[in-house]
Amino acid sequence: MGALPKRKYAKARQGKRRSHLGLALPPLDYCPQCHSPKLSHHVCPICGSYAGREVIEVKSPKKKAG
Repeated sequence: MGALPKRKYAKARQGKRRSHLGLALPPLDYCPQCHSPKLSHHVCPICGSYAGREVIEVKSPKKKAG
C-alpha cells in the first residue's frame, strides 16, 4: 500500500494547490468593421468579415443596439 496522508487537507491548502486550475475567459478583440466583440483570429459572427474583407455571408445582419 502506498503512502497516505495522516490528516485531512484543509480547504485553504487545497485551494492554494489548485490555484492554477481556474477558468479564464478567452481574450476578446473588437471587429474593425462593426466594432462588436469577437475572438481573435476568427471571423466576426456579426458581419462575417476577416482581415478587412467579407469571408462569409451572414443571412440576417444583427443590428447593434446602442
